[in-house]
Amino acid sequence: MSKVVNVASTAFFALACAAVNAADSACDRACLIGVADTYLAAIAAHDPSKAPLSEHVAFVENIKKTPVGQGIWAAAAGKATAFKIYVPDPVAGQIGLMTVIDRRTPSGVVPAQLAVRLKVVDGKIVEAEHIVADVTNKEAVARLAAPRPNMLAIVPEQDRERGQLATIAGSYYDALDDSDGRLAPFAEDCQREENGLITAGPNLPPASPDTVDVHGNKPPPLARDCFGQMSSRRFAYVDTIDNRRVFAVDPVQGLAMGLSHFRQSMKLGPQLLIAADGSHVMWEEKRDPYDLPAAHIFKITHGQIHEVEAIGIFVPYDSPTGWEK
Repeated sequence: MSKVVNVASTAFFALACAAVNAADSACDRACLIGVADTYLAAIAAHDPSKAPLSEHVAFVENIKKTPVGQGIWAAAAGKATAFKIYVPDPVAGQIGLMTVIDRRTPSGVVPAQLAVRLKVVDGKIVEAEHIVADVTNKEAVARLAAPRPNMLAIVPEQDRERGQLATIAGSYYDALDDSDGRLAPFAEDCQREENGLITAGPNLPPASPDTVDVHGNKPPPLARDCFGQMSSRRFAYVDTIDNRRVFAVDPVQGLAMGLSHFRQSMKLGPQLLIAADGSHVMWEEKRDPYDLPAAHIFKITHGQIHEVEAIGIFVPYDSPTGWEK
């Protein structure tokens, strides 16, 4: 049973509305990427005046309304690295991106993944939204040296239908929310990386979740390919996926970027899991309640999702999204 209204048509409608609002914008792909580069350079310099910010820019970082100049603006310890994935959308007047930038913390400087959404009107940034997640795992740091090459590859002309890309990206959230891999067109080679680690892929052997029940037991091994993992009901403990937005689509690269807010009360009780061998077991995830604001970039070609790059952070359960009125 769907916990949230289907997002696929909503994503297309939102992009269509954005297209109307941005119809007079003169900022094309190159312009938006230039705005993003200038923005990243301003962060590295700790100087908001070097970015084309609107006088009344709205800035949210890690779901908190924040004065410009604080957050990663103050904590950055260098320039953004070679890991950069841009999703420029001149029709919507927005650009999304993911990169890595060193961040000062009380315990020292650590690399951090940075997901950014910028809304540009008349050459000025009117909205800026960040998700910042420190990366301390050595394997993750190594994987984030540069984007996967296919993420940046130019796609064939026949794969550049903007509305279809938005709809397919939106269907990912439906598949996860309903624990049904059939709701999204996952390619056989689909691979998802989250916070620098591979969390779903065609070559991952079945495995049990790290959590145990009150008796110390683990469930049987579950499939870990993109389709199989969704259909195993591995994420059945998720209550809702709120504030879903497929906000930028780049048909040239076959990329779409979305933001969302996962909520887990951990009160749903035992849920059905389907093991890799087809057996069924009732399983109750045991952990403290939490929310997970997240950013996803989807690589879509030939009507299928081939790669997913994701960043998520843990925050207290039932946190505001930062965009409430």
